[in-house]
Amino acid sequence: MALDQLRPSSQGKVRDLYDLGDKLLMVASDRISAFDYILGDEIPYKGEVLTRISLFWLDFLKDIIPNHLISADVADLPEEFVPYKDYLRGRFMLVKKAEMVPLECIVRGYLAGSGLKEYQQSGTVCGHVLPEGLVNSSKLAEPIFTPSTKAEVGDHDENISFERACDLVGTEMATQVRDKAIALYLAASEHSAKNGVIIADTKFEFGIIDGQLALCDEVLTPDSSRFWPADAYEPGKSQDSFDKQYVRDWLKANWDMQGNPPKLPAEVIAKTTEKYQHAYELITGTAFVPAAQLA
Repeated sequence: MALDQLRPSSQGKVRDLYDLGDKLLMVASDRISAFDYILGDEIPYKGEVLTRISLFWLDFLKDIIPNHLISADVADLPEEFVPYKDYLRGRFMLVKKAEMVPLECIVRGYLAGSGLKEYQQSGTVCGHVLPEGLVNSSKLAEPIFTPSTKAEVGDHDENISFERACDLVGTEMATQVRDKAIALYLAASEHSAKNGVIIADTKFEFGIIDGQLALCDEVLTPDSSRFWPADAYEPGKSQDSFDKQYVRDWLKANWDMQGNPPKLPAEVIAKTTEKYQHAYELITGTAFVPAAQLA
């Protein structure tokens, strides 16, 4: 049962937020977005994967930075949400309110996506001058911080330099989020590498809670990261992945980017579900079992 009788206070591409006064209820749907479009098809259990992998990382990384999590236990749901507990189980987080830093805090350890495109045009990525001779999926000598602006739903994020980020949020804040984002990426990458997963890049979001910088929103999920199988990694080409790059690639091959995106075939939906769940299992070391079966 979806939350059809309760209207969210705000709605993102994938998540719905419910303002509870002193806190927020964050619900991950099974929606999927690509190229800044929300697709018409849903990916079964995707919201559960996103939430449960975020919960894993919030706990794993808690010694690096505090986070916004209060609870993900249905016993702590506010009364008006209890009738929907079966739908919400495994896909919600009760979180502290935060004053969000208006940056997408992206860390790249490998050259891919928009970073690769910019490098091929100018030899730089968001102001970072990179060595000559890098190719698709090259590992960078060290991770780089490549922030972007936070666009409204339906608009496009804009990659910016660190200097531009300083203009937007102040040098002290930009430096803080850069250093924390790189520390988080390094810790997560080390853990994932041991489990056969390369984190090529990822996006973090930060906010201020009680005067302190905190990690917020989703964390190191297949929606916010590029996850590659380490045993198949080969520079010079696009990599197989455990994330929604598979959907992006299908759309690029089957859509001229005009009008609304086409419907996804059943086999693409099934394969995407499989990829998301495989990422969860490799990173957390536990089998994915739908929350309804764990109740």
